[in-house]
Amino acid sequence: MIVSKLASRRTLGSDLKRVDSHVIKPHEYKELPELTEDMLARATLRKGGRPKSENPRQMISLRSPPDVIERWKATGPGWQTRMAEKLAKGPSTRAKRAA
Repeated sequence: MIVSKLASRRTLGSDLKRVDSHVIKPHEYKELPELTEDMLARATLRKGGRPKSENPRQMISLRSPPDVIERWKATGPGWQTRMAEKLAKGPSTRAKRAA
């Protein structure tokens, strides 16, 4: 059975080798429109990335025994998120052992 490779969803659809090999010639600069003050006044700055979170996570430092960290890491990718979810539930309601 022959399985075809799925196309990437993020393809540009252009021949990048041809674009990269193109050398701009002086007459091509004449085709560009003149940049005016009006054009600059209408320009908007768009910052990429995710929108700012209303409740951003905070960085803390937590010292844990190496075996605890290794057990969490052994659960696979996303272990930090699972650890944060567990901590968000609060302390365990199990009865403490008598000392």
